[in-house]
Amino acid sequence: MFCRCSTLRMIYILMGVSGSGKSSLGAFLSEKLGWPLHEGDDYHTQENIQKMSRGDALSDQDRIPWLLKLHQLLQRELCAGSNALMTCSALKHHYRRVLLHGSRALSADPHHELLLSASPDVYFLFLSGDTSLIQQRMMERKGHYMKAHMLTSQIKALEPPQSDEDNVSAAGRQQEHQ
Repeated sequence: MFCRCSTLRMIYILMGVSGSGKSSLGAFLSEKLGWPLHEGDDYHTQENIQKMSRGDALSDQDRIPWLLKLHQLLQRELCAGSNALMTCSALKHHYRRVLLHGSRALSADPHHELLLSASPDVYFLFLSGDTSLIQQRMMERKGHYMKAHMLTSQIKALEPPQSDEDNVSAAGRQQEHQ
């Protein structure tokens, strides 16, 4: 599904490793802007959630159906002319292409011009920070299936956005507590 509408809209995908602040920033922006927030984690299959709950990292194959669901959601928002926020780790360049272009990204040449250019309405907000701070955040959160020891596999898989992707990078800073 591809929709061309004349309505000006913006969709921001908050991306980064688990614990980088995607959900917190998304909730803050959603409240301030009045835009809907779509939590990418809510769209994982039950099998993926069980796998991560056991402490096993997801494979590329595990992620593809999830990314395709998120692509469909992005397309619905674009066709509706809505502004929206989405959280998604989007760790690899290939994952971001699937988010933007759906199944076309699975069968096309990875260097194809279509797949290097992002939608003019969709921007990735890349959240990063100090690994020890992110690890601490993950250990402190309650009830999340993503275990703190899995951060290493996410950092290893991470391919930060490149100049051919529409993105804004934001490095987190540790807050001083008094």
